[in-house]
Amino acid sequence: MTSLKVAIVMGSDSDLPIMKAAAETLQSFDIPFLITVISAHRTPEAAFTFAKEARTNGYGAIIAGAGGAAHLAGVIAGITTLPVIGVPIETKALGGMDSLYSTVQMPPGVPVATVAINGAQNAAILAVQILATADANLVKKLENYKEDLKKTVAQKAEKVENAF
Repeated sequence: MTSLKVAIVMGSDSDLPIMKAAAETLQSFDIPFLITVISAHRTPEAAFTFAKEARTNGYGAIIAGAGGAAHLAGVIAGITTLPVIGVPIETKALGGMDSLYSTVQMPPGVPVATVAINGAQNAAILAVQILATADANLVKKLENYKEDLKKTVAQKAEKVENAF
């Protein structure tokens, strides 16, 4: 198991129903993680401290989910040298497009790897892939995961083909 952890941060506890998919996915790969709420706007000092200390605290990647004026991933990416994966959260007002634009439109030199709106599971898979660049055990787990995906699709294809 990797010695690095993944941080899952979200702008509000209302994001938890989406972001729990990242936690569950990391658990399935036996990757330790922290999950917490940090607001780029309401607790900027906490966001700064967290991002500044993340590498020292043993994190290998950060997953940041936020809705609306979704600046959390960008703020963290502006401070840390760790890879940051943004999860734009769907909003009632604009369906998540506001979150997507706020997360993906970063200036040169401050990248945020951004997944689909509400794509917390893919954010976790990307974090696993990042950590696997230095962990052969995680590579094997990812290979098994991909094989399971293939089997699931084959089962679904067979079910559809036999439906008529």
